[in-house]
Amino acid sequence: MTEVARELGISPETLRAWVRKDDDARDKGPSSGSGRLDQAADDRDEELKRLRKLTVEQAKTIEILKKATAFFVKESDR
Repeated sequence: MTEVARELGISPETLRAWVRKDDDARDKGPSSGSGRLDQAADDRDEELKRLRKLTVEQAKTIEILKKATAFFVKESDR
């Protein structure tokens, strides 16, 4: 580790601290990732939820427009 630290131009203590921090993060598993990654996942989930809701609303609007079109076609034939 000392040799690697020397090649990187850092102190061996710094390298040991980084290795310890990485080991701890790996032991805790994927849920212990950085806050930014967790926030990005939360943002993505919220956006997906919003888009699904919008899709449902648009499908309802399309159905209403289809029924209205059919109604007005029947009325215009009279």
